[in-house]
Order: sequence, then C-alpha cells, then structure tokens
Amino acid sequence: MTPVVRHASLAALAALAVLFAGRGAHAQAAAPAALSVPGDYTLVWADEFNEPGAPDAAKWSYDTERNKAGWHNHELQYYSQGRAENAEVRDGKLVITARKETLSSAADWGRQRYTSARLLTRGKAEWTYGFFEIRAKLACGKGTWPAIWMLGSQGGWPAGGELDILEHIGHQPGRVFSTVHTAAGSGASGTGAATQLADVCGSFHDYQMLWTRQSIRFGVDGVAHFEYTNPGTGPARWPFDAPQFLILNIAIGGDLGGRVDDAALPARMEVDHVRVYQAGYPQERPQARP
Repeated sequence: MTPVVRHASLAALAALAVLFAGRGAHAQAAAPAALSVPGDYTLVWADEFNEPGAPDAAKWSYDTERNKAGWHNHELQYYSQGRAENAEVRDGKLVITARKETLSSAADWGRQRYTSARLLTRGKAEWTYGFFEIRAKLACGKGTWPAIWMLGSQGGWPAGGELDILEHIGHQPGRVFSTVHTAAGSGASGTGAATQLADVCGSFHDYQMLWTRQSIRFGVDGVAHFEYTNPGTGPARWPFDAPQFLILNIAIGGDLGGRVDDAALPARMEVDHVRVYQAGYPQERPQARP
C-alpha cells in the first residue's frame, strides 16, 4: 500500500503530494500493450469466496498490530479482527467495509473514530513470481484508500520490497495506480504509473500483476499500464527473488487518503476472487509457511 511511510519528514510528505498528483516517478513509466496469464502457467492458489461467513482462516489472517500505536501514513482507521461488520463473505464475494464508529471497548483501541479490516496471507501463503489476478469493485468516497498489494516476508521494509497491484484514493475518483518500492526507492521515491477508469466503484475489474525474474507488469482487465524491469544491479533495486504475501484493505484518511467525508461511509470493497498462477518449475511454486 503505497507508501508505507514509517519515518516521513515534512519534505517527504510534500513530495508524496506531487507524486500522486501525476508527476514524479508515476509519470515516467511506459505502458506495455497487454497482460494475460502465460500459457504455461497453472492455477496454484485461489479464493473464490463461495462459503458465506468469516473469511477462510486457512487462507487469511487479520493485521491489527498497530491499532494501539496508530497506523502508518497517519491513517485514521482501527483494523478489527473477526468482525463481520468489517470483513465477511456473502453472495460469493469478500466484503471489506470501512465505517465511522468508535470501538473504545477494544483493548488495543488507539482512539480511532473509524473501523475497517486488513486481511493478509502472511504465514499462510507466500509466493515468488507468478500471475496474480484480483477481481474487485472498489470503495469510493473522499477519505477512502482501498489497496491490493504485497510485501516481502524477508528483510523488513523497504529492503524486502513492496508491490502495489492496486490503490485508489477517493479524492481522485477513478484514478488507479500501481507502485514498486525498494530500498533504492520507496515512499515518495517509489516507481509506478496510473490509469483512469470510469467505473471503479460501480463495476468489477480484474487487477493484475505478472511477476517474473526479468520484470513486473501491472494492469487492469488485460491492459498493462506499468512495467518495472530487473536492472540486474542487486537487491537494493530488485529484492523480488524472494517470497511476498498478499494484503487486502481499506485505509481511511492519512497522508494520501486525505480529509474524510463521513457521509461517504460505510464504504465497501468487494472482492469476487483472488487467483494466483505460476509456471511449472519449482522456483515458481507457492512458498507457504506452516
């Protein structure tokens, strides 16, 4: 979720505003023409969200570790755990809902006035390379910040790398963007690109990423809008030969989310499916931890 700012200066935050206004690294990427599952790839992991109720605990856990201290980027949400009001499967979809409410009775409450959920596959499924497709309809409204992204499970941030498949800021309706973060370029110095869609809130789209040893390509509905190429200079710019785990969440407010329109809440991100395809050789099999 671009960026994971842990120690941001005022200058860095100002740079973020420039970056996501359409300049900086996001304006420099060339756009490849197409994006699809390679013919020699097979489906190795998926969640079709066919079982109503709580998200499948064998595949997903909840990230709540910074509720008390406060989340990165000055975000305003409290991430709940096992709470249907914020994350449940219904009608064949995972529904993540951000709400204006205060859970002051929770032991880890950090004085947040909003709730949401952040689901992740960390410790359950992690992958090195592959084609990733997440079909989703996004949360919208000023102050919302839905994201579909991945983090390296080794080396910490940003050394372990971050792959933002999809982010959307409610203050910029329809503008979806993808970003790569490494030790050599993270936060405001991340590298990525954006594309404009007319109906991200009203319709489902396939948000996709093809990650190989040579490059990482991002796109929507089979059309790529950004490619990051392995420069061959080592892990500072290419930490992407190691496992990453998947994250789905809606953040509220913060340095990129901006001022919140409470009337826009509750806001929902609906996920129809998550699918991961990989080539048949061992290096691209999913790496799952016990």
